[in-house]
Amino acid sequence: MAHPSPEPSLPLRAWPYCGHGTTPEDAVGCRGNHVPGHAACLVHLADPDRDAYLAGLTPGADIDHRGTSFTDPMLDALLHALRDPATGHAHLGEAKFSSATFEGRVGFEAAIFEGAASFDSATFKNVAMFKSATFKSVASFHSAVFEDTAGFESTSFEDVTRFDSVTFEGSARFRLATFKGGVGFQSTTFKGGAEFRLATFERGAWFHSVTFEGFAGFASVTFKGAAGFGAATFERDALFVSATFEKAISFGPLACARRVLLSGATFGSPVTLSFAAQRLECRRTRWTSTAEVRLRYATVDFAHAVFEYPLTIAAEPDPFVLADGQQLAETSLASAFDPVVKLASLRGVDAAHLVLADIDLSRCLFVGTVHLDQLRLEGACTFATVPPAVHWRRWPPVRFTERRTLAEEHHWRASQRGAVRGWNVAVLGAGRVGPLQLAPVYRALRKAFEDGKHEPGAADFYYGEMEMRRHAGDIPGSERRLLTAYWALSGYGMRASRALAWLGAAMFVTIVLLMGFGLPQDSPQQEATGTVPPSGGKVTFQIDKADPRNPTGNRFTGVRFEKALNVTLNSVVFRSADQDLTTAGTYIEMTSRLTEPALLGLAVLAIRSRVKR
Repeated sequence: MAHPSPEPSLPLRAWPYCGHGTTPEDAVGCRGNHVPGHAACLVHLADPDRDAYLAGLTPGADIDHRGTSFTDPMLDALLHALRDPATGHAHLGEAKFSSATFEGRVGFEAAIFEGAASFDSATFKNVAMFKSATFKSVASFHSAVFEDTAGFESTSFEDVTRFDSVTFEGSARFRLATFKGGVGFQSTTFKGGAEFRLATFERGAWFHSVTFEGFAGFASVTFKGAAGFGAATFERDALFVSATFEKAISFGPLACARRVLLSGATFGSPVTLSFAAQRLECRRTRWTSTAEVRLRYATVDFAHAVFEYPLTIAAEPDPFVLADGQQLAETSLASAFDPVVKLASLRGVDAAHLVLADIDLSRCLFVGTVHLDQLRLEGACTFATVPPAVHWRRWPPVRFTERRTLAEEHHWRASQRGAVRGWNVAVLGAGRVGPLQLAPVYRALRKAFEDGKHEPGAADFYYGEMEMRRHAGDIPGSERRLLTAYWALSGYGMRASRALAWLGAAMFVTIVLLMGFGLPQDSPQQEATGTVPPSGGKVTFQIDKADPRNPTGNRFTGVRFEKALNVTLNSVVFRSADQDLTTAGTYIEMTSRLTEPALLGLAVLAIRSRVKR
């Protein structure tokens, strides 16, 4: 049995439609909302009824013209009816323009919206002017479409959609809005938060000198042209998570009192980012061309960021200078007195194209960074140091020689039993790493310093590498003992004072042993013996020397000390002194000639590593 096909269901209506112009193809017709007391929208209302309605409007009145298609004369007539004689500008109460269509130029300049203003899903087919308007409540442009594209080609910036000098006292909602032409928000103030999530700017977007007093959300926004945020001020977080900047050549300079969030964002062209902010997060951010990130005050998280071309992160010592020659105002960062830029993490980054200039790396997490040996460090890049002074609250007391260290070594040492004060504990999310993971990091950074001809820095990271090898759990006990001896004698050939101290001790012991056992009682005299033939003739003499006698009596005299010192000093430079020695003295000298030149060599090597460039 055949069943009749069901009739197409009509969409759920949020307001009563005018219905004018219904055709078989368009069963709905005009979607304009009814004028109160009538069954037609403002456009299709009879002229006498329209005139009566407009005459009844007063400044500050609520209006509801959802779905209405406005021409220039119709919108001008409506705004004229709402004009406040005291100011000469339109004064609206609650304004509902959702799904409305504006055919011509929209002129809401200096208008005041006392109540909520809704332009959701509205279509602006020409330039929309909201310059100097005031929205005292919520202003919603959700899914609105600004179709004008002619303005972007014009030589006059006045021909683009403008929200300049607008004051949004409530929240401003532009979620999913589409701007097909240029749009300007210059000198605008967002007091109650701004939401641009998933919006699309197909041409230029200018937010110069804008103030965001509340939340600023640009998550998943697409900037296909310029993204101008010069002199913008964010008093809370600036959220650009997963945003796309296709052709932006500069982003900033801007000031943010809290965080600039660029995690997941994509930059498709060469760009310069200039931020004065408390924190910058670029986790999994992608740069597909060269980039420069210039910062003040910020702590930067670059974990898992991707850049295919050279990228520079640099600290700016002085306030940013704007295009007009003025300095960027940093009043929102008054509490952040230190403009030093700190790097928090490079984990998961391929550092082959990365350049860091004047960055504080004392808290940076490096484990997991790829091609760290190709990292370029310019200017005054600083690292963490070991706890200073002698620590007496443990036995034996311990003193750390000053050197550059990694934040992760601090975390590991702070987690050990009996750790001295001064090692920084791990921050949340740092993970647990140990010597096995840190040794290759130190090795790679050592090579980076060597390639940069910075031998003192390379020496510090060689020391760190050897320390991590000595403490690693995967080396044999014999190797650990060898490394421990190397550390104790000379600090892995990096501590001249330690090697010289051992050399002095070895020389002292050698002198004492020589005075006590090595020097003979008296220097043996040569004796000549021979036989005279009875008949005369040639006499043959045999010259011999008596064996040195072991010392007796007082062995520690000034004369013996001078002889022992002479033997010891010659041993240090690997020479043999012309001094008679006992059998024990001979072995003492041999041992001295083996150990003391080695200690002297280690001291010279350590000094060279500090002064070589």
